[in-house]
Amino acid sequence: MAAVTASSPARIKGGSFLIEARRVDEIFTPEDLSDQHKLIAETAEEFVKQEIVPRVKEIEEKKPGLLRELLKKAAEVGLCATDVPEKYGGLALDKVSSIIVAEKMARNGSWAVTLGSQAGIGILPIAFFGTEYQKMKYVPKLASGDWVGAYALSEAGSASDALNSKTKATLSPDGKHYILNGTKMWITNGGIADLYVVFAKVDGEKFTAFIVERNFSGVAPGAEEHKMGIRGSSTTPLNLENVPVPVENVLGEIGKGHQIAFNILNVGRLKLGAGCVGGAKVLIAEAVRWAKDRTAFGHPIADYGLIKEKLGEMTAATFAIESVSYRTTGMIEQLLEGVHHGAPTAVAETLAALQEYAVECSILKVVGTETLHNIADETVQIFGGYGFSSDYEVERGFRDQRVNRIFEGTNEINRLLIVDMLLKRSMKGELPLIPAAQKLADEALSLPPSEAAPEDGPLAEETRLVEGVKKTALLVAASAIQKYVLGLEKEQEIIGAISNLVMETYVMESALLRALKKIEREPGEAAAWYADAARTTIHEGADRAELEARRALARIGEGDTLRAQLALLRRFLKRMPADTIGLKRRLADRALELNRYPFA
Repeated sequence: MAAVTASSPARIKGGSFLIEARRVDEIFTPEDLSDQHKLIAETAEEFVKQEIVPRVKEIEEKKPGLLRELLKKAAEVGLCATDVPEKYGGLALDKVSSIIVAEKMARNGSWAVTLGSQAGIGILPIAFFGTEYQKMKYVPKLASGDWVGAYALSEAGSASDALNSKTKATLSPDGKHYILNGTKMWITNGGIADLYVVFAKVDGEKFTAFIVERNFSGVAPGAEEHKMGIRGSSTTPLNLENVPVPVENVLGEIGKGHQIAFNILNVGRLKLGAGCVGGAKVLIAEAVRWAKDRTAFGHPIADYGLIKEKLGEMTAATFAIESVSYRTTGMIEQLLEGVHHGAPTAVAETLAALQEYAVECSILKVVGTETLHNIADETVQIFGGYGFSSDYEVERGFRDQRVNRIFEGTNEINRLLIVDMLLKRSMKGELPLIPAAQKLADEALSLPPSEAAPEDGPLAEETRLVEGVKKTALLVAASAIQKYVLGLEKEQEIIGAISNLVMETYVMESALLRALKKIEREPGEAAAWYADAARTTIHEGADRAELEARRALARIGEGDTLRAQLALLRRFLKRMPADTIGLKRRLADRALELNRYPFA
């Protein structure tokens, strides 16, 4: 694995952004991409232009055999095996390369889901957790596109509670097979797959993963689902009736299937967030083109302020999630620096790196999918009635993106997970969040109201605001823990508010650090656009954070306690309003000038 930075800074602990300040040289940004990364981006983009865009209609209509054909072509240029060791037919690329591919594939939702499932949940459970026999037998076939893989976790009655599986596995009397019975739902690539990673409970109790070939007796994919979006992808149930699975096809350890499921979800969230960045860029280009070509009252609609506001907001939001995507992936890659894909410890170290930044991956998933949803909605609005017509790509884009907030754990589940993971790390002493919150409260109460941090240097006010939102998140979290203790899990609205504050913190700081890095390297007009995007993100994020904190604190406290908490909140987030109207106009003008997302 190639390092993504020239230097080797100290390893950054996952979640530490809440209590530590980061330097610009500690983060990876899109501006740090190597020539190799850029070549991979060009290859992926060219593949989409040549093979996918001309066949979008055929994909949507589910032309028989087309998806398998396209997967085979994608495999020929390495797009199915970016994360697979060379020993098994892969390219062994770094995680930055993986998210670049995910971003470029987002040109079409159905295709992105198809390839994403093949390259991710179709291959990686075996590549990461398989025995040497399993890897040699199956991974090369999947990496080459000769076989198509699928991942069978969900069931009709389990919803987000994936471990509540009703599919059972029973050892045969001769001890040579496990007999699987049950039905899995919402299986991406289900109708075209040759192999399924199936989760079942051994003896109805031990949650376990199995490698199930389609040609095993009793394996029967159901009919294709009729979906709102991603209609061109294959999504089916998977029926298992007395399916004999050889004992050597148990994936991982009996009863340890949750380790596979949860670790693969971390990869999925990282790549899904990157895909949302790519989808947002595509929609911005469509919106810009339409706004320049469409006239109303004698002018292109791009001339009007309310349209510019939309374009500027879309641009700033995409800048923010792109910053989060590359920052998160860069931290993962830093942990993997010096690890060779072929090394015996490579898989364990890769999984450890993904787990270390599981909070950040969840943040990227939630913020990425919700940002893309908003951008898709505004793009339809800019197109007006034409955006509601299936003759235009934005209608399909709006339908396709909706499922992203459900994929890889719903956004509601991820909000709960973000806080749960942070609190567990704090309780274990791995991340001193609670002591930091207590110290903050003590210091805040002892400081005179007039005391303020000195303001100098670029984006000084925004730097102070980011610190203020960090303090706000800690204040609300500490207040909630103090009041509810173990009962906090029943206050999901409060957990959701804390999670929103944590996410705002990470997004704001990621945008800030990226802009400061650009300013430090290339001061001038180019850096000014970065500053505009960061300022928009931070000031509007601070507004949302203040509302979220007030809502939560009003539930947590009352009387003098609440008044004291609100006084701290005002101190943390004291600010003069920024001219976000002007900032968004400048960003919109830049996008209109370039006919695309301006930071590409």
